[in-house]
Amino acid sequence: MKNRIKVFRAMHDLTQEALAHDLGVTRQTILAIEKGKYDPSLDLTFKIARYFGVSIDEIFIYGETA
Repeated sequence: MKNRIKVFRAMHDLTQEALAHDLGVTRQTILAIEKGKYDPSLDLTFKIARYFGVSIDEIFIYGETA
């Protein structure tokens, strides 16, 4: 699943480490999600959206890849 976490991190001047700490996950988890190698759990998906104060579909792009 594609996502815009890197964009939102940049808008909030956050490192992967800082975001990971605030969400209670590892930096490697954030990296894997950003690269599309790992789809977060529903719980973590909601945490990320709440953290940035946006809806899930503003961060995660669901759909078929070309």
